[in-house]
Parts: sequence; C-alpha cells; structure tokens
Amino acid sequence: MLYSVNRATRRLFLFGNLKSMRNYATKSQEVSAIDRESEVTTIKKSRREPFAKNLFLGRFDKDVLSYPEVLDRERLQTLQEMVDPIEKFFKENVDSKEIDQNEKISDSVMKTLKELGLFGQQIPVEYGGLGLSATEYARIGEVTALDGGIAVTLAAHQAIGLKGILIAGNEHQKQKYLPKLATGEHIAAFCLTEPSSGSDAASIQTRATLSKDGKTFLLNGSKIWISNGGIADIFTVFAKTKIEEKNEVKDKVTAFIVERKFGGVTNGQPEDKLGIRGSNTCEVHFDNTPVPIENIIGEIGSGFKIAMNILNSGRFSMGSSGAGCLKYLMGLATEHAINRNQFDKPLKDFELIKEKFTKVALLIYAMESMSYLTAGLLDSQENADCAVEAAIVKVFSSEAVWYSVSEMLQILGGLGYMKQLPFERLLRDSRILMIFEGTNEILRMFISLMGCQHAGKELAETVRKLRNPLMNPKFVFRMGWNRRAQKLDDPKLWMDLKGYLHPSLMNSADRLEYCTLRLQYAVEIALEQYGKKNI
Repeated sequence: MLYSVNRATRRLFLFGNLKSMRNYATKSQEVSAIDRESEVTTIKKSRREPFAKNLFLGRFDKDVLSYPEVLDRERLQTLQEMVDPIEKFFKENVDSKEIDQNEKISDSVMKTLKELGLFGQQIPVEYGGLGLSATEYARIGEVTALDGGIAVTLAAHQAIGLKGILIAGNEHQKQKYLPKLATGEHIAAFCLTEPSSGSDAASIQTRATLSKDGKTFLLNGSKIWISNGGIADIFTVFAKTKIEEKNEVKDKVTAFIVERKFGGVTNGQPEDKLGIRGSNTCEVHFDNTPVPIENIIGEIGSGFKIAMNILNSGRFSMGSSGAGCLKYLMGLATEHAINRNQFDKPLKDFELIKEKFTKVALLIYAMESMSYLTAGLLDSQENADCAVEAAIVKVFSSEAVWYSVSEMLQILGGLGYMKQLPFERLLRDSRILMIFEGTNEILRMFISLMGCQHAGKELAETVRKLRNPLMNPKFVFRMGWNRRAQKLDDPKLWMDLKGYLHPSLMNSADRLEYCTLRLQYAVEIALEQYGKKNI
C-alpha cells in the first residue's frame, strides 16, 4: 500500500467523514495502479536474522543499538493528529469508574470508539481500516490503555479476534469480513480456551465434524473466558477435526470463522471478574453450529500453528500500553507527593519516595523502549521473526506494571486504597496481564525453548562432537581451552559493543556483552548435556 494513500485517507478519517475516506481510498488505489511511479512509495523492507534468538548463539546485532526510526516527520505528525482526538475523548468522555461499577461500556462510548476507527487500526485501508503500522498501533495503545475494559475489548477484537483472518485468511474471507469488522459494525472474539485446556491449547475438546455432503462442518463444544464472547458477531474458533495423514486418521486442530447468525451459538452470563470489569467475558457454546467449508482459516489441521501465530503477533504492544497507563498514574502520584506534607516537608523530598519514582520511571522507559524497538523491527523487516521479542516484552511489562501500580498506590497510602481514585482499579486491572495471552510461566518456557531450538539447529554438529570427545579430541581440546575463561566467569569481550554507544554507557556495554556470552555458554552446556531431550 502506498503511504501517500494511507496518509490522505487517515486525514479524511480524522474529520469524521468515513464515507469520503473510503471513496478516496478506492479512487487513490485505482490511480496508483496506473501511475505508481508518480507516488511516494514505502521504504523497502529488509531481511534480517532474528535478534533475540541470535542472542542464544552469542550474537548481538549492533544495528539494534541504532534505534529504528520507521516514521518520518510527516507520518509522526499525522500520527499525533490521530492521537489527539482519541486522548481528548478518553480524558473528557470516558468515565472508567462508572464502567468498572456497571461492568459495561456504554453504547455511547462504544459508538465513539467505532467512529474514531479504533476497531480497525491494523486492518488495511483497502478493507476499510486505518492500516496502521505496528509502531502506530503501539502509540495509540498508550491512550486506549487508560481504561482496562476498553483496552481489552479493542485487543480481543483486533489483536486476536480478527487477526487470524488478517494473517492466514484468503482474499474472499478478507473481503467478506474485514470491512464490517473495521468499522465495528461487527465485533470479533477469539475462542480457544476450554474448561480442560488452558495453556495446553492442543488438548481442546471442541470438535468439528464434516457433513456427508462435504460442504459443512458441524461444530460442537464450549469455550470459556472468551473476551467479547457475549457481544461478538464473528468468532475465530479452534476445534479438533479428523484428517488423514500417511493412511492414518488423526485429530488435528483447525481454525474456523464462525458467524453468530449461523445458529447454534449461545453464550453464558458475563463473568464477575476482579478487574477489567467493563470488558465482556463469558462462556460461548456451539451446538451443531453449521460452518461452511469455505470458512476454514488456512488449511485443515493447521489451526494450532495459526493460534500460536495470532498470540505471538500481538504481545509486543503490552509494553507501550502499560507505559501509557503508568505515566498517567505517575502524574497523579507526583502531584500528590508535591502537595502532601509530612514531618514539615513534602513527600517528594523523602529518599524512599524518590526511590519509588526513580524505579518506576526506569521501568516505564524500559517498557517503551522494548515495545517500540520490537514494533520497529516488525515494521522495517520482511517476514520479521519477533515472537521471542514479543514474549519478552509481555513478561517484563506485565510484571513491571503490577509492581509499579502498587508502588504508585503506596505513595498515596490510604488515599490510594480508596475507590475515589483510579489506583485500586488499575491495580485490579493490571493483575490479568500476567495471565492472559499466555501465562508468564508458559512464556518463560517458550522464550527458552524457541532460543534453544534456534541455537540447536546451528550448533548440532558442535554438540555432536562435544558429546563424543574420544572421537573428536582436537576439537574438544580447542573448545575446552576457549571455555576455560567461561568457567572462570571471565569471557573474552570481543564484540566491541561500546564502540557503538555513548562514552557514558561503556560499563553498560561491557555488561551487555558479558551477559550475551554467558547466555551462549549456558545454551551450549544445556544442549551438550541434554541434546534433543532439551528441545
């Protein structure tokens, strides 16, 4: 998509003229097809090796030390023009306390969210969306995170609910479903979790049985804790199907696009949750729901892979959304610390209070940096492999938010515990971050597994020789000599990372290189000792 088309359509959208935006987008695409050379095209994406996975091999891509700038000045200006009305709306018209108490986002707020284009942020312009890049999506997430219920409703719709259609759907499916999903006329939900399968997604029991005429699948089963489950029109549903492989019938997971109007789709009452109470979460049941065979996403039996790709692709924005929430709370806590006096001086002058602000500020900076670095990699690389980066962002940010909200509440003392201020609500809202989209325990294993698998492919020959020292004495002796420094916890620093950084960061550069080399050593030892059993 030509950026000039995206920029113009977004500007029209900002003025609320949705019809004009679509008409202009259509005409502009027709013009660009005729005379592409006269338009400003997007920068060609590069192909690069995965950054985080290569750390397991002791390799550090120095280009990452130059922060990725994927938006030029004009795009940044356009982005800010999009952010301003959204920010204004959240500050002036969103009553998060009321949403939390009523356990529902009002119809008027939902209507405005749709008018602002927030249900179609990353849907391409040709399907009626805003066509935002990962960086732009992350920036808007800083604002929408100010209300946990709204943030989860939007994320459940587009980060996972419709994402399967975007990344694995065919052209017919995209043209049929994305336009109404982009405007919010239809809302999407992601149906994976079941009573007997949470983190173990492959053990789902929902089943899709092919009809005798081979044109329809009959879907039966139940899903639990489905965000948007009670308000969704379109569901991405994962179910077991029978497929034949090598003359053997097996059960494999398949992904389906299911419309509520197909029939046989019901939902339970909204769950009474600890936090994010404004979002709709409930059970969804399928009773002989007929699903046309053309509504399979991808191929039969590829559902598990699609589910993992959907979840892997959306985690990166948790850093920016968490940072946006924390900056808001830090502003309130700072105002309190300035104005509140104890022992004849303001709270801000106490060392322990200063320490709390300092730690949270550092965490906010780290979360923003991780999130926008990952978004920059996704935007600037072709087929970017950032699953490990996104998982790291999610684990770090979810725990940093939980800690930081608690610390900001602590600064206010008893006042922070009261419902009249947003601290206790955001503390409740933030607890879910360590659970959904993959628990942090599972993601820690995922990060380790993906990194070791990546390293194992390249180190297979090295590990084979190390595990057979009598057959490879010279190789083992050379590796042993090189490892002597590692065993003494004194690896040779050879990457020259400090040559790419400011002089004030010399010690940090050495520490970064040291940690990278120690990770490589740990991976080699694990692979040597456990081999394939480890991965």
